[in-house]
Amino acid sequence: GPTVDRDGNVYFTETMSHRIMKLTSDGVLSTYRKNSNGANGLVIDSQNRLIACEAGARRRDSGQAGGKPRVTRTDLATGEVEVLAESFEGRPFNGPNDVTLDGKDRLYFTDMPGQAVYRIDAPGKVVRLLAAPEIQRPNGIQVAPDDRTLYLIEANGAEGGARMIRAYDLLADGSVRNMRVHYNFYPGRSADGMSIDVDGNLYASAGLHRRRGTSETLDTKCGVHVISPRGKLLKFIPVPEDTITNNAFGGPDGKTLYITAGKTLFRVRVDRPGLPR
Repeated sequence: GPTVDRDGNVYFTETMSHRIMKLTSDGVLSTYRKNSNGANGLVIDSQNRLIACEAGARRRDSGQAGGKPRVTRTDLATGEVEVLAESFEGRPFNGPNDVTLDGKDRLYFTDMPGQAVYRIDAPGKVVRLLAAPEIQRPNGIQVAPDDRTLYLIEANGAEGGARMIRAYDLLADGSVRNMRVHYNFYPGRSADGMSIDVDGNLYASAGLHRRRGTSETLDTKCGVHVISPRGKLLKFIPVPEDTITNNAFGGPDGKTLYITAGKTLFRVRVDRPGLPR
Protein backbone atom coordinates (compact mmCIF):
# COMPACT_ATOMS: atom_id res chain seq x y z
CA GLY A 1 0.00 0.00 0.00
CA PRO A 2 1.73 3.21 -1.16
CA THR A 3 1.25 6.77 0.04
CA VAL A 4 3.11 10.04 -0.55
CA ASP A 5 3.93 12.69 2.05
CA ARG A 6 3.93 16.48 1.59
CA ASP A 7 7.65 16.44 0.73
CA GLY A 8 7.18 13.95 -2.09
CA ASN A 9 8.54 10.91 -0.26
CA VAL A 10 6.81 7.64 -1.17
CA TYR A 11 6.12 5.12 1.60
CA PHE A 12 5.04 1.61 0.66
CA THR A 13 4.70 -1.68 2.49
CA GLU A 14 6.69 -4.83 1.77
CA THR A 15 4.43 -7.48 3.22
CA MET A 16 6.69 -10.52 2.80
CA SER A 17 9.46 -9.06 4.96
CA HIS A 18 7.20 -6.91 7.18
CA ARG A 19 8.80 -3.60 6.28
CA ILE A 20 7.70 -0.09 5.37
CA MET A 21 9.94 1.26 2.62
CA LYS A 22 10.70 4.90 1.79
CA LEU A 23 11.62 6.31 -1.61
CA THR A 24 12.72 9.93 -1.35
CA SER A 25 11.83 12.56 -3.93
CA ASP A 26 15.39 12.34 -5.27
CA GLY A 27 15.21 8.55 -5.71
CA VAL A 28 16.93 7.17 -2.61
CA LEU A 29 15.36 3.92 -1.35
CA SER A 30 15.62 2.88 2.31
CA THR A 31 13.80 0.85 4.95
CA TYR A 32 11.71 3.29 6.96
CA ARG A 33 10.52 0.70 9.49
CA LYS A 34 11.56 -2.88 10.15
CA ASN A 35 9.17 -5.30 11.88
CA SER A 36 6.16 -3.34 10.66
CA ASN A 37 3.68 -5.66 12.42
CA GLY A 38 2.18 -6.76 9.13
CA ALA A 39 1.54 -3.25 7.83
CA ASN A 40 -0.41 -3.10 4.57
CA GLY A 41 -2.53 -0.08 3.63
CA LEU A 42 -1.05 3.37 4.31
CA VAL A 43 -2.23 6.96 4.02
CA ILE A 44 -0.83 10.38 4.97
CA ASP A 45 -3.28 12.57 6.90
CA SER A 46 -3.70 16.35 6.67
CA GLN A 47 -1.04 16.89 9.34
CA ASN A 48 1.52 14.85 7.37
CA ARG A 49 1.34 11.83 9.69
CA LEU A 50 1.59 8.25 8.47
CA ILE A 51 -1.48 6.09 9.10
CA ALA A 52 -0.91 2.32 8.84
CA CYS A 53 -3.19 -0.71 8.87
CA GLU A 54 -1.23 -3.41 10.72
CA ALA A 55 -2.46 -6.99 10.45
CA GLY A 56 -0.20 -8.21 13.26
CA ALA A 57 0.87 -11.10 11.05
CA ARG A 58 3.34 -13.77 12.13
CA ARG A 59 6.87 -12.79 11.23
CA ARG A 60 8.03 -15.15 8.52
CA ASP A 61 11.72 -14.40 9.09
CA SER A 62 11.73 -15.48 12.75
CA GLY A 63 8.63 -17.66 13.16
CA GLN A 64 7.66 -15.53 16.17
CA ALA A 65 4.22 -14.04 16.57
CA GLY A 66 3.84 -10.38 15.73
CA GLY A 67 1.94 -7.75 17.67
CA LYS A 68 -1.76 -7.10 17.82
CA PRO A 69 -3.77 -6.17 14.72
CA ARG A 70 -4.21 -2.41 14.92
CA VAL A 71 -4.28 0.97 13.18
CA THR A 72 -1.43 3.32 14.05
CA ARG A 73 -0.37 6.90 13.40
CA THR A 74 3.27 7.91 13.12
CA ASP A 75 4.59 11.46 13.52
CA LEU A 76 7.06 11.64 10.63
CA ALA A 77 9.00 14.42 12.34
CA THR A 78 9.62 12.55 15.59
CA GLY A 79 8.97 8.90 14.69
CA GLU A 80 6.52 8.57 17.59
CA VAL A 81 3.91 5.86 16.98
CA GLU A 82 0.40 6.21 18.39
CA VAL A 83 -2.17 3.40 18.44
CA LEU A 84 -5.48 4.73 17.11
CA ALA A 85 -7.49 1.51 17.42
CA GLU A 86 -6.91 -2.17 18.15
CA SER A 87 -10.38 -3.45 19.06
CA PHE A 88 -14.09 -2.84 18.74
CA GLU A 89 -16.45 -3.40 21.68
CA GLY A 90 -13.70 -5.28 23.48
CA ARG A 91 -12.91 -7.65 20.62
CA PRO A 92 -9.57 -7.35 18.78
CA PHE A 93 -9.51 -6.74 15.05
CA ASN A 94 -8.69 -9.68 12.78
CA GLY A 95 -6.46 -7.88 10.29
CA PRO A 96 -6.78 -4.21 9.30
CA ASN A 97 -6.07 -4.04 5.58
CA ASP A 98 -6.57 -0.68 3.87
CA VAL A 99 -7.39 2.85 4.98
CA THR A 100 -8.54 6.23 3.67
CA LEU A 101 -9.84 9.48 5.14
CA ASP A 102 -12.42 12.16 4.50
CA GLY A 103 -12.23 15.95 4.58
CA LYS A 104 -12.66 15.96 8.36
CA ASP A 105 -9.68 13.59 8.81
CA ARG A 106 -11.98 10.79 9.94
CA LEU A 107 -10.42 7.45 9.00
CA TYR A 108 -12.20 4.57 7.27
CA PHE A 109 -10.53 1.15 7.19
CA THR A 110 -11.25 -2.41 6.17
CA ASP A 111 -10.69 -5.59 8.17
CA MET A 112 -10.69 -8.21 5.43
CA PRO A 113 -10.57 -11.40 7.53
CA GLY A 114 -12.98 -9.82 10.00
CA GLN A 115 -15.42 -8.97 7.17
CA ALA A 116 -15.98 -5.46 8.47
CA VAL A 117 -15.49 -1.77 7.74
CA TYR A 118 -14.82 0.71 10.54
CA ARG A 119 -14.56 4.46 11.05
CA ILE A 120 -12.14 6.08 13.51
CA ASP A 121 -13.26 9.51 14.71
CA ALA A 122 -10.47 9.96 17.28
CA PRO A 123 -7.93 7.70 19.03
CA GLY A 124 -9.92 4.84 20.58
CA LYS A 125 -13.24 6.08 19.19
CA VAL A 126 -14.27 3.42 16.66
CA VAL A 127 -17.58 2.84 14.84
CA ARG A 128 -18.40 -0.25 12.79
CA LEU A 129 -20.06 0.76 9.53
CA LEU A 130 -20.46 -2.54 7.68
CA ALA A 131 -20.17 -6.24 8.52
CA ALA A 132 -21.01 -9.70 7.19
CA PRO A 133 -23.29 -10.87 5.66
CA GLU A 134 -23.79 -7.56 3.84
CA ILE A 135 -20.12 -7.58 2.80
CA GLN A 136 -17.75 -10.50 2.11
CA ARG A 137 -14.03 -9.67 1.62
CA PRO A 138 -13.57 -5.90 2.03
CA ASN A 139 -10.28 -4.64 0.66
CA GLY A 140 -9.55 -1.20 -0.79
CA ILE A 141 -11.58 1.80 0.34
CA GLN A 142 -11.98 5.41 -0.82
CA VAL A 143 -14.04 8.54 -0.18
CA ALA A 144 -15.26 10.84 -2.96
CA PRO A 145 -13.86 14.41 -3.13
CA ASP A 146 -17.13 15.89 -1.83
CA ASP A 147 -17.27 13.37 1.07
CA ARG A 148 -20.69 12.16 -0.10
CA THR A 149 -19.79 8.69 -1.38
CA LEU A 150 -17.84 5.82 0.17
CA TYR A 151 -16.37 3.27 -2.24
CA LEU A 152 -15.49 -0.25 -1.09
CA ILE A 153 -13.71 -3.00 -3.00
CA GLU A 154 -14.93 -6.56 -2.56
CA ALA A 155 -12.18 -9.08 -3.38
CA ASN A 156 -13.67 -12.53 -2.88
CA GLY A 157 -11.84 -15.05 -5.08
CA ALA A 158 -14.22 -17.90 -4.24
CA GLU A 159 -16.64 -19.21 -6.87
CA GLY A 160 -19.53 -16.76 -7.09
CA GLY A 161 -17.83 -14.37 -4.65
CA ALA A 162 -18.29 -10.61 -4.80
CA ARG A 163 -15.61 -9.01 -7.00
CA MET A 164 -16.74 -5.47 -7.36
CA ILE A 165 -16.61 -1.90 -6.15
CA ARG A 166 -19.58 -1.06 -3.96
CA ALA A 167 -20.73 2.54 -3.54
CA TYR A 168 -22.60 3.94 -0.54
CA ASP A 169 -24.07 7.32 0.29
CA LEU A 170 -21.79 8.79 2.96
CA LEU A 171 -23.76 10.99 5.33
CA ALA A 172 -22.46 14.00 7.25
CA ASP A 173 -22.25 11.98 10.46
CA GLY A 174 -19.97 9.41 8.78
CA SER A 175 -22.60 6.67 8.44
CA VAL A 176 -23.42 4.92 5.16
CA ARG A 177 -26.56 3.79 3.36
CA ASN A 178 -27.97 2.94 -0.06
CA MET A 179 -25.48 0.35 -1.36
CA ARG A 180 -25.19 -0.09 -5.12
CA VAL A 181 -22.73 -1.90 -7.36
CA HIS A 182 -20.48 0.77 -8.84
CA TYR A 183 -18.30 -1.51 -10.99
CA ASN A 184 -18.21 -5.30 -11.36
CA PHE A 185 -14.97 -7.21 -12.11
CA TYR A 186 -16.51 -10.71 -11.98
CA PRO A 187 -15.45 -13.32 -13.17
CA GLY A 188 -11.96 -11.78 -13.33
CA ARG A 189 -9.83 -10.77 -10.39
CA SER A 190 -11.26 -7.82 -8.48
CA ALA A 191 -9.30 -4.76 -7.52
CA ASP A 192 -7.10 -4.72 -4.44
CA GLY A 193 -6.56 -1.02 -3.67
CA MET A 194 -7.59 2.22 -5.32
CA SER A 195 -7.03 5.97 -5.28
CA ILE A 196 -9.16 8.88 -6.49
CA ASP A 197 -8.59 12.07 -8.49
CA VAL A 198 -10.01 15.58 -8.03
CA ASP A 199 -12.89 14.80 -10.41
CA GLY A 200 -13.94 11.71 -8.44
CA ASN A 201 -12.56 9.11 -10.86
CA LEU A 202 -11.36 5.93 -9.18
CA TYR A 203 -8.00 4.36 -10.08
CA ALA A 204 -8.43 0.69 -9.21
CA SER A 205 -5.53 -1.79 -9.28
CA ALA A 206 -7.04 -5.04 -10.59
CA GLY A 207 -6.57 -8.10 -12.77
CA LEU A 208 -4.02 -10.83 -13.42
CA HIS A 209 -1.62 -12.00 -16.12
CA ARG A 210 -1.73 -15.62 -14.91
CA ARG A 211 -4.30 -17.54 -12.94
CA ARG A 212 -3.43 -18.28 -9.33
CA GLY A 213 -5.45 -21.32 -8.33
CA THR A 214 -8.77 -19.60 -7.66
CA SER A 215 -11.94 -19.31 -9.71
CA GLU A 216 -10.78 -15.85 -10.88
CA THR A 217 -10.40 -15.71 -14.66
CA LEU A 218 -8.18 -13.50 -16.81
CA ASP A 219 -11.13 -11.45 -18.03
CA THR A 220 -9.93 -8.51 -15.92
CA LYS A 221 -6.71 -7.18 -17.49
CA CYS A 222 -3.82 -6.46 -15.14
CA GLY A 223 -3.44 -2.75 -14.57
CA VAL A 224 -5.11 0.37 -13.24
CA HIS A 225 -8.75 0.75 -14.25
CA VAL A 226 -9.88 4.39 -14.27
CA ILE A 227 -13.59 4.43 -13.42
CA SER A 228 -15.84 7.48 -13.53
CA PRO A 229 -18.24 8.57 -10.75
CA ARG A 230 -20.98 7.01 -12.90
CA GLY A 231 -19.24 3.62 -12.94
CA LYS A 232 -17.92 3.76 -16.50
CA LEU A 233 -14.43 2.62 -17.50
CA LEU A 234 -12.65 5.70 -18.86
CA LYS A 235 -9.10 4.48 -19.27
CA PHE A 236 -6.86 1.49 -18.66
CA ILE A 237 -3.19 1.71 -17.61
CA PRO A 238 -1.52 -1.67 -18.24
CA VAL A 239 0.97 -2.97 -15.66
CA PRO A 240 3.29 -5.81 -16.75
CA GLU A 241 3.78 -7.58 -13.43
CA ASP A 242 1.67 -9.79 -11.16
CA THR A 243 0.33 -9.31 -8.65
CA ILE A 244 -0.84 -5.70 -8.84
CA THR A 245 -2.00 -4.44 -5.45
CA ASN A 246 -2.45 -0.70 -4.99
CA ASN A 247 -1.65 2.84 -6.12
CA ALA A 248 -1.39 6.41 -4.82
CA PHE A 249 -1.00 9.93 -6.20
CA GLY A 250 2.04 12.14 -5.64
CA GLY A 251 4.41 14.53 -7.39
CA PRO A 252 4.54 18.35 -7.18
CA ASP A 253 1.37 18.68 -9.27
CA GLY A 254 -0.37 15.55 -7.95
CA LYS A 255 -0.29 13.94 -11.42
CA THR A 256 2.17 11.14 -10.71
CA LEU A 257 0.60 7.77 -9.96
CA TYR A 258 2.70 5.28 -7.99
CA ILE A 259 1.67 1.64 -8.47
CA THR A 260 2.72 -1.41 -6.45
CA ALA A 261 2.79 -4.75 -8.28
CA GLY A 262 4.72 -7.91 -7.54
CA LYS A 263 8.18 -6.85 -6.41
CA THR A 264 8.14 -3.51 -8.25
CA LEU A 265 7.10 0.08 -7.61
CA PHE A 266 5.98 1.70 -10.88
CA ARG A 267 5.43 5.37 -11.70
CA VAL A 268 3.25 6.84 -14.45
CA ARG A 269 2.07 10.34 -15.34
CA VAL A 270 -1.68 10.96 -15.58
CA ASP A 271 -3.90 13.79 -16.84
CA ARG A 272 -5.70 14.79 -13.65
CA PRO A 273 -4.27 15.46 -10.19
CA GLY A 274 -5.21 13.02 -7.47
CA LEU A 275 -6.27 13.48 -3.88
CA PRO A 276 -3.98 12.47 -0.98
CA ARG A 277 -6.43 9.83 0.19
